[in-house]
Amino acid sequence: MTEFAGVVPAIAEALTKRGYSTLTPVQTAVIEAEMSGRDALVSAQTGSGKTVAFGLALASTLLDGADRFGPANKPLAVAVAPTRELALQVQRELEWLYEMTGAVIAASVGGMDIRTERRALDRGAHIVVGTPGRLCDHVRRGALDLSACKAIVLDEADEMLDLGFREDLEFLLETAPADRRTLMFSATVPKSIATLAKNYQRDALRISTQAEAKQHLDIDYRALVVVPSDRENAIINVLRYYEAKNALVFCSTRAAVNHLTARFNNRGFSVVALSGELSQSERTHALQAMRDGRARVCIATDVAARGIDLPNLELVIHADLPTNPETLLHRSGRTGRAGRKGVSAIIVTSNARRKAERLLRDARIEAVWAKPPSADEVSQKDDERILSDAALNDPIREDEAAFVQQVLSGFSAEQVAAAFVRLARAGRSAPEDIIDTPAFQPSGASSSDRGPRPERSEPRAPRGDFGDAVWFSISAGRKQNVEPRWLIPMLCRIGRITKQEIGAIKMMPENTFVEIAREFSDSFVEALGPKRMLEKGITVTQLDSAPDLSAAPRKPFVRKDNATPSDSKPRWKEGGENADRPDSKPWAKKAAKPGFSKSGPRPTDDGGKPAKKPFKKKAY
Repeated sequence: MTEFAGVVPAIAEALTKRGYSTLTPVQTAVIEAEMSGRDALVSAQTGSGKTVAFGLALASTLLDGADRFGPANKPLAVAVAPTRELALQVQRELEWLYEMTGAVIAASVGGMDIRTERRALDRGAHIVVGTPGRLCDHVRRGALDLSACKAIVLDEADEMLDLGFREDLEFLLETAPADRRTLMFSATVPKSIATLAKNYQRDALRISTQAEAKQHLDIDYRALVVVPSDRENAIINVLRYYEAKNALVFCSTRAAVNHLTARFNNRGFSVVALSGELSQSERTHALQAMRDGRARVCIATDVAARGIDLPNLELVIHADLPTNPETLLHRSGRTGRAGRKGVSAIIVTSNARRKAERLLRDARIEAVWAKPPSADEVSQKDDERILSDAALNDPIREDEAAFVQQVLSGFSAEQVAAAFVRLARAGRSAPEDIIDTPAFQPSGASSSDRGPRPERSEPRAPRGDFGDAVWFSISAGRKQNVEPRWLIPMLCRIGRITKQEIGAIKMMPENTFVEIAREFSDSFVEALGPKRMLEKGITVTQLDSAPDLSAAPRKPFVRKDNATPSDSKPRWKEGGENADRPDSKPWAKKAAKPGFSKSGPRPTDDGGKPAKKPFKKKAY
């Protein structure tokens, strides 16, 4: 056990049993001789092993030279975490780390049965792990006595302050004995953390690992640019392209989590949700489903997913941009942990690219800017996975040989291969067509940096050369903000055609006319289905002949000579369009209406205007 010099023997034995061969930089730092008995403010990259680190830091203080703990009574240490999931995760980590010491570790988190927790505290515990609000509640009710506490650990301290737990943390720190150790662990050290450390720590040692100053090298950051309408399609294609064992999709709101969960369930993904509105039992079951393989995609909000550790998490997708660089690092840090590689895909809509660029710059992350995987790229990746499947390379076992010959005698090799491909592709969600957008270039790049404009391989054919075609009318036009950039991909996807089969597109105020090559018109109509409907309730009608595009001309706007560009209401000159209409003279002043009262015509004074009523003073 020479690799764990300075570690309590019982703890070193647990590390070896767990498969540890070396310690991470932050774990090594907390067991140095200068750290003995001192307070510490530790900042390290997410995923660097901070939980095990503070377990190592506490061991010498709590055991005080002994190999095992004595009978459990009042807690010797309290570890505070911002969320229920992180607190329970810390409890699990400390249980295996202190397994050989006989430590009793109790949890105290919101959402659990408070009576059960109180009975566990009455029986005694060496270490209590909990969330700030529940721990304070037990202290105020007398169920948690901190008089024997030797150390308090604040895990993810920056997040607890962001969530508004400052008063609860100060209450716990002021209730514990003044000579206890205070260890603060945080991914970042903003001014609020520095102030808290100054007020409640004594001669604290500042520990900062090198990983804090640079991006996590085990994470591949990719910024994928899409038009806003293709955001969800891009997420689907990213999930399908990587086919990660576990993937985590971050949303900014609970409503977004619920929406994406329903959408992905309908698409055949095995999905669980993680948000603040779920009960503790539901959240625990969701995480367990991810760990045992029953679910592969977790859609979560930032608060719900704070600090969770999924061993097989290979992909993080930012469906909504994070609000600050720290959140971006915390989200991405869920993958690429303990030496494993991971991918962090940031979905950047075209109207938010500058914000994404600032976030990456402030977080000191160098991301690869690209387009999301296309449907063809996803299909190609699927084929590569099939060809690399171990089933194709494993030798034929003795118990399989006879049946293999029976299959080959009854079916051709091509038919057997086709069956294998169908089975491999079964159950996979079909990829989505993505609108082709140019990969994002940083705003500071010059035109020469972006390279020359690509030339067309073939000259554009004139409209008159499109050939024999059939016209269709679509029940949406300019008033519905119809644009070719989203209409063409929709027609191709739902009508099962390509852009080459689409001719002229004429947009009118209430509808749009589209020209489809005649040889593909029948299959286009069949693909639309009996309701002849595109997405969002837009219907398609086949026309017998070319539409009369002059039937509804746009009204020309003609200003009067005395009108100014700032006038908001159109004024029509005499002799312009619609001049022959009876009501087409808005410049003519309407005749004044005679004044009437309930009892008949009112008297008039000069000018024919109704006379004002005399003022009558009421008696009060």
